[in-house]
Amino acid sequence: MDEDDYTADCRARLAFEMLANRWDSVVVFTLGAGGPMRPSALVARIGGIKPKVLHDALRRLESNGLVFRREYSEAPPRVDYALTEIGAALLEPMRAMGQWALRYGDAVLEAQERAAGRVTVRS
Repeated sequence: MDEDDYTADCRARLAFEMLANRWDSVVVFTLGAGGPMRPSALVARIGGIKPKVLHDALRRLESNGLVFRREYSEAPPRVDYALTEIGAALLEPMRAMGQWALRYGDAVLEAQERAAGRVTVRS
């Protein structure tokens, strides 16, 4: 991939924009670690996500083909979610981003603090 690959209609931008939502990548990663899960189990495992926000994230991920929704014809009705093949394929680059964040996260936070005027750079 070269720098011309990031035009408005390129596939790389599609991938980045698809997971730009705060919770979408968290849901993908959680499903990748835990297999098929019911919404209540996802809320409990993720922590800090409201059921409505999770519902919206799952719908986005499903419409992008990353998540499969399985409905069971039981009483009461039961639903669970799992990653599709292309959703599972995202786990490798997501892990690479996690490694990048572990390595450079402190530097990014320091830069943000400097930009906000909270830290003075010493030479």
